[in-house]
Parts: sequence; C-alpha cells; structure tokens
Amino acid sequence: MRKINIWLLALISGLFLFGCGGDKSAEQAETDDSIIVEYLSDNSLTATKTSSGLYYLIETEGTGVHPDLTSTITIDYHGYLTNGETFDQTDSLGATFALSQLIEGWKEGIPYFKEGGSGKLFIPSALGYGNQAVGSIPRNSVLIFDIRLINVE
Repeated sequence: MRKINIWLLALISGLFLFGCGGDKSAEQAETDDSIIVEYLSDNSLTATKTSSGLYYLIETEGTGVHPDLTSTITIDYHGYLTNGETFDQTDSLGATFALSQLIEGWKEGIPYFKEGGSGKLFIPSALGYGNQAVGSIPRNSVLIFDIRLINVE
C-alpha cells in the first residue's frame, strides 16, 4: 500500500509541476505580437488587430463580395517571414483554394477582403503552423502575406 501511495504522490506532483510550468502558448502569443508590432513600426504600416492576434491591412478595398469559409478563392500571394525570406508565392494568375482547407490565419483574415481587394496579413504562429517547422518555415514563425483576392466563388 505504501508503494502505491508514493507512486500516487509522485504522479500528482508531476502533474502539478507540469501544469504550473506556465502557459507556453500565451508566451508565444505575446512574443508573436511583439514581433508583428515591431515589424509594422519598422515598416511604417498601420494594421488592424483582431481578438485572435491576427493583423490585417487592406490596401485596395475591392468591389466584389467578401468570401466566407464555404468559398473557393483564387488569390495571388507572396508569403514571407519577418526577415524578408520568401517561403511561397504564386504568379500573377494566382492559385485556387477552398478557404476552409487553409491555415487558420487565412480562414480568419481572407474574409476581411472583398474580391478585387489587396493588402497584407500578419499571422501569429498559432494561426499559421504553430510549433511545427514546415518546409523552409521555422517553428513558431510569424507569417506575412501580401495578397490580391482575384476571385470568389
């Protein structure tokens, strides 16, 4: 019985210590926000922040409809990191995607734009690829996209 109590105490202590280790996602969100704010300041940009931590900047309003999660979009984009390193881009004809199949930052951010509109998305890591490295994108990376929403279906 004593061995079980010691094991149970060790388990509870481990869970307590693990649970009190701090909220890494909240720390990362603060770090990402600081990175985005510094980037905006350094580049003399003013963007709107959403409650999720996404920032967006509409440069050209556009005249068409706003997409929603059920939309298929054709979009011309240039994706890069805050150091300017490009990780993906389309040609001027763009690429077509079901919005529901994209990263959270696009699912949230693209509907702010109207068809024909253009601008930028500043995506914190939690709305991008999080703590996973993907291709040339390091883990916990803020992503920046210059976008032009060509078509909404």
